[in-house]
Order: sequence, then C-alpha cells, then structure tokens
Amino acid sequence: MLVGTKCERTPPYSAATRALPRALSAHCPAPRGALGGAGGEPWHAVGSTRSVRKRGRGMSSDTGRTEDATETHFGFQTVRSDQKAKLVGQVFSAVASRYDLMNDFMSAGLHRMWKDELVAALGPQRGMTFVDLAGGTGDVTFRIVDALRAQKADDGASSKIFVCDINAEMLQEGRRRAKERGYSQGDTWLSSADAASAPGGVHVEFVQGDAECLPFEDASVDALTIAFGLRNVTRTLPALKEVRRVLKKGGRFMCMEFSKVQDPLLRQAYDLYSFNVIPPVGGLVAGDAQPYQYLVESIRKWHDQETLAALMRQAGMKQVTYTNVLNGVVAVHSGFRFD
Repeated sequence: MLVGTKCERTPPYSAATRALPRALSAHCPAPRGALGGAGGEPWHAVGSTRSVRKRGRGMSSDTGRTEDATETHFGFQTVRSDQKAKLVGQVFSAVASRYDLMNDFMSAGLHRMWKDELVAALGPQRGMTFVDLAGGTGDVTFRIVDALRAQKADDGASSKIFVCDINAEMLQEGRRRAKERGYSQGDTWLSSADAASAPGGVHVEFVQGDAECLPFEDASVDALTIAFGLRNVTRTLPALKEVRRVLKKGGRFMCMEFSKVQDPLLRQAYDLYSFNVIPPVGGLVAGDAQPYQYLVESIRKWHDQETLAALMRQAGMKQVTYTNVLNGVVAVHSGFRFD
C-alpha cells in the first residue's frame, strides 16, 4: 500500500530512507532535517509517522486562479512557488494544538456538523481502504472509524485508513488525539480493541506525505477525502492527478473546502465577519492573529466551485459534482475514477 510513486522529484531519498519497507518514493526528495519529523529528528523518533516530505500543511498549493510554475499566492501576497509550502507550514505548525478552535472561528463552529455530513455522504464500508489527505489531526478519520465500527463485520473484512499530512506537528496532534480516544500505538495506530490483522478490524496509520507526490500505490485506495486542506496546496492540478492515480477503479474523491458565496449580500456579510472578527478574536484566544489572517485571505484566492470542478475533470475524474453549503460558504466536490 505505502510504496514509491511515479512523481519526478529530486534529489532521491538517502539509502536509509529507501530501506523503509514499501513506504517512500525514490523519486521524491528526502525530508528536510534528518529523515523528517518534528524538530529534525529521525522519523522513528516521533512515533509511527512515516515521513515523505516536510513542507507545509497537507500538501502543495496553488491558491491562485492559475497553475503558474514560478509564482503563487500566500493569502493576498504573491510569493515564489518554492516559498509557499514553508510559509503554509509555519501557519499550521503554529495552530496545530488549536486546530479545532481555528476551524470553529472559520466556520462559526459548523465544521463539526459538516464533517459528519461529509462522512455520511461518503458511506464508508468495511473492507475499504481510505486516505484522509491533509487530515493530520484526525477529525475526518475518527468519524470514518466510528462509522466502520458501527457496522457488523460479517465477512471479516479489515479496513485501513491512512491519515496523510505534510506537517509533522499536525500529525503529532493527531496521534495525541488518537491516544486520548484509547487507540494503541504500535507499528501502526490501531483502533482500540482491534488488531490490524483481526477479522473486521479497523486500523489507522499516520503518514507524512506530499499531495503532489503521494506515497501510495497506483489504484490502491477506495476513497480519498480532504477537508479544508486543498486550498493550501501549491499546485492544485498535480495534486488532483495524484489523487486520481491512487484511486481504484470506481474509487471516490470527496473534497470539502471553503468556497465562493453565491449571494452578493451574504458574501458581503461573510467578508465582514471573516476580516473583522476572525483574525482579532483568533489573536486574543490563540495569541497570534496572523495565521487567521492568512486563512481568511486564502479563501478569497481559492478557486470557485466551477473552476475546481473543471480541474477535477482535467485530472481525469468522472461524474464530477459539487454541493454548496450555506450558499457556497463551503462546497463539497465529488468525483470518481472509472478507468
């Protein structure tokens, strides 16, 4: 499942990194520092997280309207593409321990209900393999685990969920939350009372990886989700092509992301709330307003609903649809791989 990919990146991994069984691509660059992980420590020093690349939150990113190879947007700033990931990484490293609080500000607390609905629409079934992309803190993953464990394991099929995020601090927060939920730590993180090999078991692994160079086999994933992470990617189209590559035939991609409000009056009210309430209150509660300022700006530089749908089709996905939530404050996009 976790293997080398076909991404063309240099330099190759060190011999020590390549020795990790079925985990990393020799065509993706080695993680910065030692072999990745918090503070430049080797990957094994931060638990079972496997490193692919330490850059920014959840992936690479084009928050602008084009896929420019040299420039992109960091909020309202124009920056070099090779700077974006580092800047985004600093934002999410700063808010990792307060990520739920950040999303509460961004969505007026509604993100919890929206994620419930995302997983309900996905319809997870026993025996499936999932990737929760940009899912470091486990919000969506834990909901998938709950949905799977509520089902009878009549056929004994085991399920796998890979939480894939580029940011080590976000993954560390996810592991902390997994421990709070009673998950046990081993070579992988296992849902409590289940073993990875047990009939009907559900197991979860945290994987550090880049959305533009996913560390998964071709056609190996039944469903891939990303919630509020795709707009932080440096280049959207390459990431979507990677999503399609790892999906099995019939596999589904679901993306939940802040989007373009359709009604002009509601859009104006939402902008007033976003720029005049979220950063100042975030600064008071979290001690730093700048991450919240970036996040509200990044929403305005993000693709609208139709543009993202067109990019999904360009990446090779079929039956692409989207549903607006709260008049487009959030949009849920869906697409499939059929070939």
